[in-house]
Amino acid sequence: MERPIPYYDAEGRPRGFRTLEAARRLITNEIVTACYGRKGHIKAIFMRKADGGNAVQARVAPGTKYSFREHLDSGHIAWSMRRLGKGNELRPIFLAVLTDCLVKS
Repeated sequence: MERPIPYYDAEGRPRGFRTLEAARRLITNEIVTACYGRKGHIKAIFMRKADGGNAVQARVAPGTKYSFREHLDSGHIAWSMRRLGKGNELRPIFLAVLTDCLVKS
């Protein structure tokens, strides 16, 4: 038995499930937009916006990468984390956030 495909409106609220055949018909008739997994399988379908626009972003907006591949002198590659500050630069900010999170009992 095949898994049902989740069906969402243009704002991302769930509207139920559809069979794979029904999902393919809706995609073919351009009523919905499909979201595909990395292996090409349909993961979900989204209704189009009222103006006919696509509800699903084509790609995720890039942000700051906090991890990167570091090439070592030995020729190996390791993952490293990007430093956010030098020395004790971030300590006062961290302590302020920490004290704001503490709750008096």
